[in-house]
Amino acid sequence: MDVARRAGCSVQQVRVLEREGVLPPAARTPSGYRVFADVHVRSALAYRALAVAVGPVQAKRIMRAVHRAPAPTICSLIETAHVRLHAEREGLRLAREAAAAIAGEPLGEAGPGDAMTVSELAGALGVRTSALRHWEAEGLIAPARSARGSRRYAPEDVRDARIVHQLRQAGHRIPSLRELMPRVRRRDVDEIRGALHARETALNSRSRHLLRASALLDTLLEAPGEE
Repeated sequence: MDVARRAGCSVQQVRVLEREGVLPPAARTPSGYRVFADVHVRSALAYRALAVAVGPVQAKRIMRAVHRAPAPTICSLIETAHVRLHAEREGLRLAREAAAAIAGEPLGEAGPGDAMTVSELAGALGVRTSALRHWEAEGLIAPARSARGSRRYAPEDVRDARIVHQLRQAGHRIPSLRELMPRVRRRDVDEIRGALHARETALNSRSRHLLRASALLDTLLEAPGEE
């Protein structure tokens, strides 16, 4: 099938995308065969770019809107995608600044009054106590316990929690943080920078794909009834 070849996907994928509303309905010959046109190629290419930029679920939502919704609705969806990517980029910038500064903080000798409770640390970070417990369960932080079993966060634990918080805000997922945090504890600042650089590279790729998708979507809006 020419659409599959030009869009870089399989024939079965093209059929699935049409069935899910990502592609407009294909015309049929008297014998029932589908007849695809250039609009289907552009729709498939736009979807593939969107899937990289915003994920397949949101990409399908946008493509369905392209074929059914008025132009203001479609523009709003694209604008929202750009805003979210911008927010991720801003979070990445803050994470790079904060993680580098935090990782290099001198900890000194911790005294009895230097530790924080789970409620105090949650309040300082602006997160729920359940988030700290989840990070602990995932091995990202490891607070000590008092004789009564309550968590006590020493300065190095507070530093680790702050770094986890900043990296989570920058979009890092738990699995990648499991690999990164042991290096953070060893003060391997280059590893932190490397992880953030990898995140920036991925974000740049998503932004480029969103631009490509936007250009293709513009052609679809110009000729909504093209066959």
